[in-house]
Amino acid sequence: MLRARLGAAGPAISGAAISHKELELEAADGNRFAAFAAEPDDPTGACVVILLDVRGLYRFYEELALRFAERGYAAIAFDYFGRTAGVAKRGEDFEYRPHVDQTTPQGVQADVGACVAWLREHGCTSVFTVGFCFGGRNSWLAAASGHGLAGAVGFYGMPAERNGVPGPTQRAAEIRAPILALQAGADQNITAEHNAAFDEALAAAGVEHEVVTYRGAPNSFFDHKQDEFAEASDDAWRRVLEFIDSHS
Repeated sequence: MLRARLGAAGPAISGAAISHKELELEAADGNRFAAFAAEPDDPTGACVVILLDVRGLYRFYEELALRFAERGYAAIAFDYFGRTAGVAKRGEDFEYRPHVDQTTPQGVQADVGACVAWLREHGCTSVFTVGFCFGGRNSWLAAASGHGLAGAVGFYGMPAERNGVPGPTQRAAEIRAPILALQAGADQNITAEHNAAFDEALAAAGVEHEVVTYRGAPNSFFDHKQDEFAEASDDAWRRVLEFIDSHS
């Protein structure tokens, strides 16, 4: 199903030579965490760190890493919960919410840094982050966290302050990479005002960016509801690939 939907923006490269493996990485603070890497045999030099939604290292994101690799982009998806849940494989019944509540922006960025370092050690010259919901917000924050990114993409991420913690809107002046925001017009929590404020903050900071809102699409339209929102999903996938190509 994922192959069919993502392929609609441009056919999946059938027969493309790729490899994949499960990893255990270590962040600068000593945290060990699980990750999944997909690598093309004929890499372009552009690479992707995938920041997942609140479920952690879920199969959808492993499949997404493979789809990026089919395009020639090495990709790594990583788990947020090494500090509280360890590195072992977990089932779909995993109670992720208590672990989400224990994450910190600093911890997430330490893990992103380890993923970026791994990709660069394996020949990547342009590293992008692509994140979803919780990961969308943290993808944009990665561009303000000293990783030397070529660009940061976020799907339906909250750009505003949350629980007293500054968001990408408040930290726009710290962002050091182009931004692509793919927002859900029917999101119950992220409003048009949130998106407009993010757009304005990025413009004021001189950050190259585009904020796209898909009218009528709900949060998670790309990862949970691709069939129902196929047009928005296909357009978003096309924009992600074009963004990576144009900034590599």
